[in-house]
Amino acid sequence: MKSFDAIIIGGGHNGLVAAGLLAKAGKRVVVLEASDAVGGGARTREFHPGYMSSGLAHIVNRLAPEVVDELGLDTALFTSDMAPSVVLDADRGPAVLRGAYGESLDGVSPDEAQAFGKMRTKLMMQAGILGRFLGKRPPRPGETGLGELFDLGMTGLSLVGKGRDEARDFARMALMNVADIADEYLTDDRLKALIAFDAVLGIHLGPRSPTSLLGLYYRLTGTALGAKGGQFLPRGGMGSLGQALEQATRKHGADIRLNAPVTKILSDRGKVQGVALGDGEELRAALVVSAIHPVATLRNLVAPGEIDTHLSMSLKHVRSKGDAAKLHLALTKVPDFKGVSASDLRGRLVIARSVRHVDDAFNPSKYGEFSPDPVMEITIPSLSDPSFAPGGGAVLSAVVQYAPYDLREGWEVGKPKFLAAIMAALEHYAPGIGETVVASELLTPVDIERQFRMPGGHWHHGELQVDQLLLNRPTFGVSGYDTPLEGLYLASAGSHPGGGISGLPGRNAARHILKRRAA
Repeated sequence: MKSFDAIIIGGGHNGLVAAGLLAKAGKRVVVLEASDAVGGGARTREFHPGYMSSGLAHIVNRLAPEVVDELGLDTALFTSDMAPSVVLDADRGPAVLRGAYGESLDGVSPDEAQAFGKMRTKLMMQAGILGRFLGKRPPRPGETGLGELFDLGMTGLSLVGKGRDEARDFARMALMNVADIADEYLTDDRLKALIAFDAVLGIHLGPRSPTSLLGLYYRLTGTALGAKGGQFLPRGGMGSLGQALEQATRKHGADIRLNAPVTKILSDRGKVQGVALGDGEELRAALVVSAIHPVATLRNLVAPGEIDTHLSMSLKHVRSKGDAAKLHLALTKVPDFKGVSASDLRGRLVIARSVRHVDDAFNPSKYGEFSPDPVMEITIPSLSDPSFAPGGGAVLSAVVQYAPYDLREGWEVGKPKFLAAIMAALEHYAPGIGETVVASELLTPVDIERQFRMPGGHWHHGELQVDQLLLNRPTFGVSGYDTPLEGLYLASAGSHPGGGISGLPGRNAARHILKRRAA
Protein backbone atom coordinates (compact mmCIF):
# COMPACT_ATOMS: atom_id res chain seq x y z
CA MET A 1 0.00 0.00 0.00
CA LYS A 2 1.54 3.31 -1.11
CA SER A 3 1.74 6.23 1.29
CA PHE A 4 2.23 9.95 0.79
CA ASP A 5 2.42 13.08 2.91
CA ALA A 6 -0.52 14.57 1.03
CA ILE A 7 -3.16 13.37 -1.43
CA ILE A 8 -4.90 15.92 -3.66
CA ILE A 9 -8.32 14.94 -5.01
CA GLY A 10 -8.91 16.59 -8.37
CA GLY A 11 -6.46 17.81 -11.00
CA GLY A 12 -8.22 21.06 -11.85
CA HIS A 13 -6.25 24.27 -11.59
CA ASN A 14 -6.83 24.67 -7.84
CA GLY A 15 -5.76 21.08 -7.17
CA LEU A 16 -2.57 21.59 -9.18
CA VAL A 17 -1.79 24.83 -7.37
CA ALA A 18 -2.27 23.25 -3.94
CA ALA A 19 -0.19 20.23 -4.97
CA GLY A 20 2.62 22.34 -6.36
CA LEU A 21 2.90 24.51 -3.26
CA LEU A 22 2.79 21.55 -0.87
CA ALA A 23 5.41 19.71 -2.94
CA LYS A 24 7.56 22.83 -3.05
CA ALA A 25 7.46 22.82 0.78
CA GLY A 26 8.93 19.31 0.78
CA LYS A 27 5.78 17.18 1.01
CA ARG A 28 5.44 13.91 -0.92
CA VAL A 29 2.31 14.68 -2.93
CA VAL A 30 0.11 12.80 -5.37
CA VAL A 31 -2.70 14.34 -7.43
CA LEU A 32 -5.59 12.02 -8.28
CA GLU A 33 -7.57 13.09 -11.35
CA ALA A 34 -10.65 11.12 -12.37
CA SER A 35 -10.49 11.99 -16.07
CA ASP A 36 -7.78 11.45 -18.68
CA ALA A 37 -6.38 15.00 -18.48
CA VAL A 38 -5.69 17.67 -15.87
CA GLY A 39 -7.21 21.15 -15.95
CA GLY A 40 -10.84 20.51 -15.02
CA GLY A 41 -12.98 23.13 -16.76
CA ALA A 42 -9.78 24.80 -18.02
CA ARG A 43 -8.95 22.22 -20.69
CA THR A 44 -8.57 22.39 -24.44
CA ARG A 45 -10.53 19.70 -26.22
CA GLU A 46 -11.64 18.61 -29.67
CA PHE A 47 -15.42 19.04 -29.96
CA HIS A 48 -15.61 18.08 -33.64
CA PRO A 49 -12.96 16.41 -35.81
CA GLY A 50 -10.33 19.05 -36.56
CA TYR A 51 -11.93 21.74 -34.36
CA MET A 52 -10.65 22.60 -30.86
CA SER A 53 -11.90 24.86 -28.08
CA SER A 54 -11.50 25.49 -24.38
CA GLY A 55 -13.96 23.35 -22.44
CA LEU A 56 -15.60 25.90 -20.16
CA ALA A 57 -13.57 28.99 -19.29
CA HIS A 58 -12.10 30.65 -22.38
CA ILE A 59 -10.64 33.92 -21.07
CA VAL A 60 -7.91 34.54 -18.48
CA ASN A 61 -8.84 37.52 -16.33
CA ARG A 62 -8.01 36.65 -12.73
CA LEU A 63 -4.98 34.36 -12.54
CA ALA A 64 -3.37 35.47 -9.27
CA PRO A 65 0.17 36.90 -9.65
CA GLU A 66 1.06 35.17 -6.36
CA VAL A 67 0.25 31.81 -7.94
CA VAL A 68 2.40 32.58 -10.98
CA ASP A 69 5.34 33.72 -8.84
CA GLU A 70 5.21 31.07 -6.12
CA LEU A 71 4.86 28.15 -8.52
CA GLY A 72 7.23 29.62 -11.08
CA LEU A 73 4.76 29.22 -13.94
CA ASP A 74 6.16 29.45 -17.45
CA THR A 75 3.83 32.19 -18.68
CA ALA A 76 5.30 31.97 -22.18
CA LEU A 77 3.23 28.81 -22.61
CA PHE A 78 -0.10 30.64 -22.51
CA THR A 79 0.01 34.44 -22.39
CA SER A 80 -0.97 36.70 -25.26
CA ASP A 81 -1.87 40.36 -25.76
CA MET A 82 -4.47 42.26 -23.74
CA ALA A 83 -7.88 41.64 -25.33
CA PRO A 84 -10.51 44.36 -25.80
CA SER A 85 -14.16 43.98 -24.84
CA VAL A 86 -16.44 44.75 -27.78
CA VAL A 87 -20.11 45.44 -27.02
CA LEU A 88 -21.97 44.64 -30.21
CA ASP A 89 -24.63 46.92 -31.66
CA ALA A 90 -25.91 46.10 -35.14
CA ASP A 91 -27.25 49.63 -35.69
CA ARG A 92 -24.87 52.06 -33.96
CA GLY A 93 -21.73 49.99 -34.20
CA PRO A 94 -19.78 48.57 -31.28
CA ALA A 95 -18.50 50.23 -28.13
CA VAL A 96 -14.95 49.02 -27.48
CA LEU A 97 -13.15 48.91 -24.14
CA ARG A 98 -9.38 48.86 -24.49
CA GLY A 99 -6.69 48.25 -21.92
CA ALA A 100 -7.65 46.94 -18.49
CA TYR A 101 -11.44 47.16 -18.40
CA GLY A 102 -11.79 50.34 -20.41
CA GLU A 103 -8.69 52.40 -19.71
CA SER A 104 -9.67 53.92 -23.05
CA LEU A 105 -12.87 53.63 -25.09
CA ASP A 106 -13.75 53.74 -28.78
CA GLY A 107 -17.17 54.24 -30.33
CA VAL A 108 -18.68 56.42 -27.59
CA SER A 109 -18.92 60.17 -27.08
CA PRO A 110 -16.15 62.04 -25.20
CA ASP A 111 -18.60 62.86 -22.41
CA GLU A 112 -19.60 59.20 -22.05
CA ALA A 113 -15.96 58.12 -22.06
CA GLN A 114 -15.26 60.60 -19.29
CA ALA A 115 -18.25 59.37 -17.26
CA PHE A 116 -17.17 55.77 -17.70
CA GLY A 117 -13.65 56.67 -16.58
CA LYS A 118 -15.02 58.28 -13.42
CA MET A 119 -17.13 55.20 -12.66
CA ARG A 120 -14.23 52.87 -13.44
CA THR A 121 -11.95 54.70 -11.02
CA LYS A 122 -14.57 54.46 -8.28
CA LEU A 123 -15.28 50.76 -8.85
CA MET A 124 -11.60 49.83 -9.12
CA MET A 125 -10.90 51.53 -5.80
CA GLN A 126 -13.79 49.80 -4.08
CA ALA A 127 -12.96 46.42 -5.62
CA GLY A 128 -9.40 46.87 -4.38
CA ILE A 129 -10.65 47.14 -0.80
CA LEU A 130 -12.56 43.88 -1.11
CA GLY A 131 -9.66 42.32 -2.98
CA ARG A 132 -7.48 42.52 0.13
CA PHE A 133 -9.43 39.54 1.51
CA LEU A 134 -9.14 37.25 -1.52
CA GLY A 135 -5.61 35.99 -0.97
CA LYS A 136 -6.14 35.16 2.69
CA ARG A 137 -8.15 32.74 4.77
CA PRO A 138 -11.54 34.35 5.44
CA PRO A 139 -11.88 35.90 8.92
CA ARG A 140 -13.93 33.73 11.27
CA PRO A 141 -15.56 34.97 14.49
CA GLY A 142 -13.79 33.62 17.54
CA GLU A 143 -10.70 32.59 15.55
CA THR A 144 -9.31 36.00 14.66
CA GLY A 145 -5.63 36.31 15.50
CA LEU A 146 -3.35 39.34 15.55
CA GLY A 147 -2.58 38.96 11.85
CA GLU A 148 -6.24 38.95 10.88
CA LEU A 149 -6.98 41.91 13.16
CA PHE A 150 -4.08 43.81 11.59
CA ASP A 151 -5.42 43.10 8.09
CA LEU A 152 -8.90 44.24 9.06
CA GLY A 153 -7.45 47.38 10.61
CA MET A 154 -5.37 48.15 7.52
CA THR A 155 -8.40 47.66 5.30
CA GLY A 156 -10.35 50.12 7.40
CA LEU A 157 -7.49 52.62 7.37
CA SER A 158 -7.12 52.32 3.60
CA LEU A 159 -10.78 53.24 3.22
CA VAL A 160 -10.63 56.09 5.73
CA GLY A 161 -7.53 57.33 3.94
CA LYS A 162 -9.58 57.85 0.80
CA GLY A 163 -11.64 60.46 2.59
CA ARG A 164 -15.05 60.63 4.26
CA ASP A 165 -16.95 60.88 0.98
CA GLU A 166 -15.32 57.76 -0.44
CA ALA A 167 -15.97 55.79 2.76
CA ARG A 168 -19.61 56.86 2.68
CA ASP A 169 -19.91 55.97 -1.00
CA PHE A 170 -18.46 52.53 -0.39
CA ALA A 171 -20.94 51.88 2.42
CA ARG A 172 -23.76 53.06 0.13
CA MET A 173 -22.76 51.12 -2.98
CA ALA A 174 -21.40 47.80 -1.69
CA LEU A 175 -24.75 46.00 -1.57
CA MET A 176 -26.50 47.88 -4.38
CA ASN A 177 -27.63 46.43 -7.67
CA VAL A 178 -25.47 47.07 -10.70
CA ALA A 179 -28.34 48.56 -12.75
CA ASP A 180 -28.67 51.51 -10.38
CA ILE A 181 -24.93 52.18 -10.55
CA ALA A 182 -25.07 52.06 -14.35
CA ASP A 183 -27.89 54.60 -14.36
CA GLU A 184 -26.04 56.80 -11.89
CA TYR A 185 -22.97 57.22 -14.09
CA LEU A 186 -23.79 56.33 -17.70
CA THR A 187 -26.21 57.16 -20.51
CA ASP A 188 -24.99 54.80 -23.27
CA ASP A 189 -26.99 51.57 -23.20
CA ARG A 190 -24.05 49.58 -24.57
CA LEU A 191 -21.80 50.44 -21.63
CA LYS A 192 -24.62 49.97 -19.15
CA ALA A 193 -25.32 46.57 -20.63
CA LEU A 194 -21.67 45.52 -20.40
CA ILE A 195 -21.27 46.19 -16.70
CA ALA A 196 -24.68 44.61 -16.04
CA PHE A 197 -23.65 41.50 -17.99
CA ASP A 198 -20.26 41.25 -16.29
CA ALA A 199 -21.80 41.60 -12.83
CA VAL A 200 -24.07 38.58 -13.28
CA LEU A 201 -22.03 36.32 -15.56
CA GLY A 202 -22.17 32.79 -14.15
CA ILE A 203 -24.45 33.88 -11.28
CA HIS A 204 -28.18 33.36 -10.77
CA LEU A 205 -28.96 37.06 -10.46
CA GLY A 206 -30.28 39.77 -12.71
CA PRO A 207 -28.84 43.28 -12.88
CA ARG A 208 -31.65 44.65 -10.73
CA SER A 209 -31.24 41.96 -8.08
CA PRO A 210 -30.02 43.34 -4.74
CA THR A 211 -26.24 42.97 -4.22
CA SER A 212 -25.57 42.26 -7.92
CA LEU A 213 -22.82 44.92 -7.95
CA LEU A 214 -20.70 42.47 -5.91
CA GLY A 215 -20.30 40.34 -9.03
CA LEU A 216 -18.68 43.27 -10.84
CA TYR A 217 -16.41 43.97 -7.88
CA TYR A 218 -15.33 40.33 -8.02
CA ARG A 219 -14.57 40.63 -11.73
CA LEU A 220 -12.50 43.78 -11.17
CA THR A 221 -10.35 42.21 -8.45
CA GLY A 222 -8.92 39.89 -11.10
CA THR A 223 -5.50 40.52 -12.63
CA ALA A 224 -4.16 39.71 -16.10
CA LEU A 225 -0.89 40.83 -17.67
CA GLY A 226 -0.12 42.81 -14.51
CA ALA A 227 -3.29 44.91 -14.65
CA LYS A 228 -6.44 44.79 -12.55
CA GLY A 229 -9.40 44.24 -14.83
CA GLY A 230 -7.19 42.95 -17.66
CA GLN A 231 -7.96 39.94 -19.82
CA PHE A 232 -6.44 37.84 -22.58
CA LEU A 233 -7.27 34.80 -24.69
CA PRO A 234 -4.60 32.19 -23.95
CA ARG A 235 -2.64 30.82 -26.88
CA GLY A 236 -3.48 27.14 -27.15
CA GLY A 237 -6.72 27.68 -25.22
CA MET A 238 -7.12 27.22 -21.50
CA GLY A 239 -5.37 23.87 -21.81
CA SER A 240 -2.08 25.72 -22.23
CA LEU A 241 -2.54 27.19 -18.76
CA GLY A 242 -3.31 23.71 -17.45
CA GLN A 243 -0.13 22.50 -19.13
CA ALA A 244 1.91 25.22 -17.40
CA LEU A 245 0.39 24.31 -14.03
CA GLU A 246 1.03 20.61 -14.59
CA GLN A 247 4.62 21.33 -15.59
CA ALA A 248 5.23 23.46 -12.48
CA THR A 249 3.57 20.93 -10.19
CA ARG A 250 5.73 18.09 -11.50
CA LYS A 251 8.83 20.30 -11.34
CA HIS A 252 8.27 20.71 -7.60
CA GLY A 253 8.11 16.93 -7.20
CA ALA A 254 4.40 16.10 -7.13
CA ASP A 255 3.13 12.96 -8.81
CA ILE A 256 -0.02 13.12 -10.99
CA ARG A 257 -2.22 10.12 -11.70
CA LEU A 258 -4.93 10.27 -14.37
CA ASN A 259 -8.03 8.06 -14.65
CA ALA A 260 -7.87 7.68 -10.87
CA PRO A 261 -11.31 8.50 -9.44
CA VAL A 262 -11.53 8.62 -5.64
CA THR A 263 -14.55 6.75 -4.29
CA LYS A 264 -13.98 7.15 -0.57
CA ILE A 265 -11.97 9.16 1.93
CA LEU A 266 -10.68 6.72 4.52
CA SER A 267 -10.82 7.76 8.16
CA ASP A 268 -10.63 6.37 11.65
CA ARG A 269 -11.98 8.05 14.79
CA GLY A 270 -12.16 11.51 13.25
CA LYS A 271 -8.79 11.42 11.47
CA VAL A 272 -8.00 11.00 7.77
CA GLN A 273 -6.17 7.83 6.82
CA GLY A 274 -6.10 8.11 3.02
CA VAL A 275 -8.38 7.38 0.07
CA ALA A 276 -9.82 4.46 -1.87
CA LEU A 277 -9.84 4.50 -5.68
CA GLY A 278 -12.38 3.18 -8.13
CA ASP A 279 -10.28 0.10 -8.89
CA GLY A 280 -10.10 -0.81 -5.20
CA GLU A 281 -6.58 0.47 -4.58
CA GLU A 282 -6.00 2.32 -1.32
CA LEU A 283 -3.47 5.12 -0.80
CA ARG A 284 -2.43 6.30 2.64
CA ALA A 285 -1.86 9.86 3.86
CA ALA A 286 -2.64 11.83 6.98
CA LEU A 287 -3.41 14.85 4.81
CA VAL A 288 -6.06 14.90 2.07
CA VAL A 289 -6.92 18.06 0.14
CA SER A 290 -10.10 17.96 -1.91
CA ALA A 291 -10.14 20.28 -4.92
CA ILE A 292 -13.49 18.98 -6.18
CA HIS A 293 -16.93 20.29 -5.24
CA PRO A 294 -17.10 20.66 -1.43
CA VAL A 295 -20.58 19.20 -1.14
CA ALA A 296 -19.60 16.16 -3.20
CA THR A 297 -16.53 15.75 -0.99
CA LEU A 298 -18.33 15.87 2.33
CA ARG A 299 -21.56 14.12 1.40
CA ASN A 300 -20.30 11.50 -1.07
CA LEU A 301 -16.73 10.64 -0.10
CA VAL A 302 -16.65 11.06 3.68
CA ALA A 303 -18.21 8.40 5.90
CA PRO A 304 -21.58 9.68 7.22
CA GLY A 305 -20.57 9.36 10.85
CA GLU A 306 -17.70 11.83 10.39
CA ILE A 307 -20.01 14.76 9.58
CA ASP A 308 -22.44 16.05 12.18
CA THR A 309 -26.13 16.59 11.41
CA HIS A 310 -25.96 20.38 11.49
CA LEU A 311 -23.16 20.52 8.88
CA SER A 312 -24.87 17.89 6.76
CA MET A 313 -28.07 19.95 6.73
CA SER A 314 -26.22 23.19 5.91
CA LEU A 315 -24.50 21.49 2.96
CA LYS A 316 -27.94 20.60 1.58
CA HIS A 317 -28.71 24.31 1.36
CA VAL A 318 -25.62 25.28 -0.64
CA ARG A 319 -26.98 26.66 -3.92
CA SER A 320 -24.98 25.18 -6.76
CA LYS A 321 -27.16 24.85 -9.84
CA GLY A 322 -25.65 26.37 -12.93
CA ASP A 323 -27.37 29.02 -15.03
CA ALA A 324 -24.91 29.38 -17.93
CA ALA A 325 -24.39 27.28 -21.06
CA LYS A 326 -21.30 26.93 -23.25
CA LEU A 327 -21.55 26.93 -27.05
CA HIS A 328 -18.89 25.79 -29.53
CA LEU A 329 -19.35 26.30 -33.27
CA ALA A 330 -17.17 24.77 -35.97
CA LEU A 331 -17.31 27.20 -38.91
CA THR A 332 -16.09 27.15 -42.50
CA LYS A 333 -14.83 30.73 -42.18
CA VAL A 334 -14.34 33.55 -39.70
CA PRO A 335 -17.72 35.20 -38.93
CA ASP A 336 -18.24 38.82 -39.97
CA PHE A 337 -19.67 40.71 -37.00
CA LYS A 338 -21.14 44.05 -38.08
CA GLY A 339 -18.78 46.96 -37.50
CA VAL A 340 -16.07 44.92 -35.76
CA SER A 341 -12.53 45.29 -37.09
CA ALA A 342 -10.38 42.26 -37.83
CA SER A 343 -8.11 43.07 -34.87
CA ASP A 344 -11.02 43.45 -32.45
CA LEU A 345 -12.41 40.06 -33.49
CA ARG A 346 -9.46 38.66 -31.50
CA GLY A 347 -11.00 40.07 -28.33
CA ARG A 348 -14.11 39.41 -26.31
CA LEU A 349 -17.43 40.16 -27.97
CA VAL A 350 -20.55 40.76 -25.87
CA ILE A 351 -24.17 40.55 -26.96
CA ALA A 352 -26.17 42.62 -24.47
CA ARG A 353 -28.18 45.53 -25.82
CA SER A 354 -29.16 47.16 -22.56
CA VAL A 355 -29.70 46.57 -18.86
CA ARG A 356 -33.29 45.72 -19.77
CA HIS A 357 -32.07 43.05 -22.18
CA VAL A 358 -29.93 41.40 -19.47
CA ASP A 359 -32.80 41.61 -16.99
CA ASP A 360 -35.31 40.20 -19.49
CA ALA A 361 -32.91 37.34 -20.23
CA PHE A 362 -32.71 36.55 -16.51
CA ASN A 363 -36.42 36.61 -15.69
CA PRO A 364 -37.44 33.33 -17.41
CA SER A 365 -34.71 31.42 -15.57
CA LYS A 366 -36.45 32.16 -12.26
CA TYR A 367 -39.29 29.96 -13.49
CA GLY A 368 -37.25 27.16 -15.03
CA GLU A 369 -37.17 28.51 -18.58
CA PHE A 370 -34.25 29.44 -20.81
CA SER A 371 -33.82 32.94 -22.24
CA PRO A 372 -35.53 33.25 -25.63
CA ASP A 373 -33.37 36.33 -26.30
CA PRO A 374 -30.11 35.37 -24.57
CA VAL A 375 -27.07 37.46 -23.65
CA MET A 376 -23.61 36.06 -24.26
CA GLU A 377 -19.83 36.47 -24.25
CA ILE A 378 -18.09 35.36 -27.47
CA THR A 379 -14.51 34.60 -28.45
CA ILE A 380 -13.02 33.30 -31.69
CA PRO A 381 -10.03 31.33 -30.37
CA SER A 382 -8.95 30.12 -33.80
CA LEU A 383 -7.77 33.67 -34.57
CA SER A 384 -5.28 33.47 -31.71
CA ASP A 385 -4.33 29.87 -32.52
CA PRO A 386 -4.98 28.78 -36.13
CA SER A 387 -4.42 25.13 -35.15
CA PHE A 388 -7.90 25.19 -33.56
CA ALA A 389 -9.56 24.86 -36.99
CA PRO A 390 -8.72 23.43 -40.42
CA GLY A 391 -7.33 25.83 -43.00
CA GLY A 392 -9.72 28.72 -43.61
CA GLY A 393 -12.11 27.54 -40.89
CA ALA A 394 -12.86 29.07 -37.51
CA VAL A 395 -14.12 28.24 -34.03
CA LEU A 396 -16.60 30.34 -32.08
CA SER A 397 -16.84 29.87 -28.31
CA ALA A 398 -19.61 31.50 -26.28
CA VAL A 399 -20.83 31.59 -22.68
CA VAL A 400 -24.59 32.04 -22.86
CA GLN A 401 -27.10 33.11 -20.22
CA TYR A 402 -29.55 32.12 -18.94
CA ALA A 403 -29.85 28.33 -18.99
CA PRO A 404 -31.26 26.96 -15.72
CA TYR A 405 -30.08 23.53 -14.61
CA ASP A 406 -33.64 22.50 -13.77
CA LEU A 407 -35.24 23.39 -17.09
CA ARG A 408 -38.97 22.91 -16.67
CA GLU A 409 -39.44 21.09 -20.00
CA GLY A 410 -36.16 19.17 -19.61
CA TRP A 411 -33.00 19.79 -21.61
CA GLU A 412 -33.62 16.87 -23.92
CA VAL A 413 -36.56 18.83 -25.28
CA GLY A 414 -35.26 22.32 -24.59
CA LYS A 415 -31.72 22.14 -25.97
CA PRO A 416 -32.61 22.36 -29.70
CA LYS A 417 -34.92 25.30 -28.98
CA PHE A 418 -32.26 27.12 -26.96
CA LEU A 419 -29.65 26.52 -29.67
CA ALA A 420 -32.07 28.01 -32.21
CA ALA A 421 -32.51 31.09 -30.01
CA ILE A 422 -28.73 31.50 -29.69
CA MET A 423 -28.21 31.13 -33.44
CA ALA A 424 -30.92 33.71 -34.12
CA ALA A 425 -29.11 36.18 -31.87
CA LEU A 426 -25.78 35.48 -33.56
CA GLU A 427 -27.34 35.84 -37.00
CA HIS A 428 -28.52 39.36 -36.11
CA TYR A 429 -24.96 40.52 -35.41
CA ALA A 430 -23.11 38.26 -37.88
CA PRO A 431 -25.43 37.76 -40.87
CA GLY A 432 -24.86 34.48 -42.67
CA ILE A 433 -23.11 32.76 -39.80
CA GLY A 434 -25.69 29.96 -39.79
CA GLU A 435 -24.71 28.95 -43.32
CA THR A 436 -21.08 28.44 -42.25
CA VAL A 437 -21.76 26.06 -39.37
CA VAL A 438 -20.11 22.67 -39.80
CA ALA A 439 -21.02 21.41 -36.33
CA SER A 440 -22.22 22.75 -33.00
CA GLU A 441 -21.86 21.68 -29.40
CA LEU A 442 -24.11 23.21 -26.75
CA LEU A 443 -23.23 22.30 -23.18
CA THR A 444 -26.11 22.95 -20.79
CA PRO A 445 -25.53 22.82 -17.02
CA VAL A 446 -26.67 19.18 -17.13
CA ASP A 447 -24.01 18.41 -19.75
CA ILE A 448 -21.40 20.33 -17.75
CA GLU A 449 -22.26 18.31 -14.67
CA ARG A 450 -21.79 15.06 -16.54
CA GLN A 451 -18.73 15.88 -18.64
CA PHE A 452 -16.76 17.88 -16.08
CA ARG A 453 -17.98 16.19 -12.88
CA MET A 454 -19.37 19.46 -11.50
CA PRO A 455 -22.50 18.89 -9.39
CA GLY A 456 -25.30 21.12 -10.66
CA GLY A 457 -23.19 22.16 -13.64
CA HIS A 458 -22.06 25.27 -11.75
CA TRP A 459 -18.47 26.11 -12.67
CA HIS A 460 -18.05 28.25 -9.54
CA HIS A 461 -18.96 25.19 -7.41
CA GLY A 462 -21.62 27.33 -5.76
CA GLU A 463 -23.35 30.68 -6.21
CA LEU A 464 -21.15 33.79 -5.87
CA GLN A 465 -23.73 35.64 -3.81
CA VAL A 466 -23.33 37.50 -0.55
CA ASP A 467 -24.64 34.64 1.60
CA GLN A 468 -22.14 32.20 0.04
CA LEU A 469 -18.98 34.30 0.24
CA LEU A 470 -16.17 34.82 2.76
CA LEU A 471 -16.95 33.04 6.04
CA ASN A 472 -20.02 31.42 4.47
CA ARG A 473 -18.26 29.77 1.52
CA PRO A 474 -19.31 27.03 1.00
CA THR A 475 -21.00 27.14 4.41
CA PHE A 476 -19.90 28.50 7.77
CA GLY A 477 -18.85 25.17 9.29
CA VAL A 478 -16.18 24.56 6.65
CA SER A 479 -15.39 28.07 5.40
CA GLY A 480 -11.74 28.26 6.40
CA TYR A 481 -10.54 25.23 4.34
CA ASP A 482 -10.64 23.01 7.47
CA THR A 483 -13.29 20.33 7.94
CA PRO A 484 -14.45 18.46 11.05
CA LEU A 485 -12.41 15.49 9.84
CA GLU A 486 -8.84 16.05 11.01
CA GLY A 487 -6.47 16.12 8.05
CA LEU A 488 -9.15 16.82 5.40
CA TYR A 489 -9.10 20.25 3.76
CA LEU A 490 -11.14 21.89 0.99
CA ALA A 491 -9.49 23.76 -1.89
CA SER A 492 -11.89 24.08 -4.84
CA ALA A 493 -13.76 27.04 -6.31
CA GLY A 494 -16.45 26.18 -3.77
CA SER A 495 -14.16 27.56 -1.05
CA HIS A 496 -13.04 31.14 -0.46
CA PRO A 497 -12.61 33.30 -2.48
CA GLY A 498 -14.65 31.53 -5.19
CA GLY A 499 -14.62 30.63 -8.86
CA GLY A 500 -12.77 31.83 -11.91
CA ILE A 501 -9.30 30.73 -12.97
CA SER A 502 -7.37 32.40 -10.14
CA GLY A 503 -5.75 29.51 -8.28
CA LEU A 504 -6.42 31.33 -5.00
CA PRO A 505 -8.55 28.66 -3.30
CA GLY A 506 -5.75 26.13 -3.89
CA ARG A 507 -3.05 28.58 -2.84
CA ASN A 508 -4.87 29.78 0.27
CA ALA A 509 -5.62 26.23 1.39
CA ALA A 510 -2.01 25.11 0.90
CA ARG A 511 -0.65 28.10 2.83
CA HIS A 512 -3.13 27.48 5.65
CA ILE A 513 -2.16 23.80 5.82
CA LEU A 514 1.57 24.60 5.93
CA LYS A 515 1.04 27.24 8.60
CA ARG A 516 -1.09 24.91 10.71
CA ARG A 517 1.33 21.98 10.36
CA ALA A 518 4.28 24.18 11.27
CA ALA A 519 2.59 25.41 14.47
